[in-house]
Amino acid sequence: MTDAQDHPQIYLITPSEFDLSSYPAQLAACLDSTEVACVRLALGTTDESRISKAADALREVTHERDVALVIDSHIMLVERLGLDGVHLQDGARTVKKVRKDLGDDAIIGTYCGNSRHDGMTAGELGADYVSFGPVGATPLGDGRQAELELFEWWSMMIEVPVVAEGALTADLIRTLAPHTDFFGIGDEIWGNDSPAKALTALRSAML
Repeated sequence: MTDAQDHPQIYLITPSEFDLSSYPAQLAACLDSTEVACVRLALGTTDESRISKAADALREVTHERDVALVIDSHIMLVERLGLDGVHLQDGARTVKKVRKDLGDDAIIGTYCGNSRHDGMTAGELGADYVSFGPVGATPLGDGRQAELELFEWWSMMIEVPVVAEGALTADLIRTLAPHTDFFGIGDEIWGNDSPAKALTALRSAML
């Protein structure tokens, strides 16, 4: 992943559950419909066999299109499954150790909620990107949101690329586009009859 030049890029997040008989084709259609910088495998299961089968299927789709594939949280599976990196969920806590374990070439990103301090610390410890969210209103989580002000400040003060994710809408994307490098898009599209069309529509809001 590299930071955006003129417009934010798409950081695509898989559903927490999906059918391996149909989802790889849905993902392929999304990647063929618009440019995507990175895909995050974000299965909710802890079944190693299911995760491994999913990773194998998605890796074939993403790498054929020269798109990076990272996995949510499961550090030990990155090298074993031939993935490009890991997305951590614990702010800055494990970034330093994971960087040492996976080496300089691995993509390491981390979710920092709405904590400016965690984001800055994660960047200093070697994270390739940090993500803040949710940016939209959602009944999930503890009610805290990552506000526009955080992204405005980050884009002016910090060089580490930033991802805006969580309960995104086209209006939020238009507002945040000048201040973020990536939009983490997932649940916003997967419930649609055509996720690829939904993704293209959100992409147009970034431009």
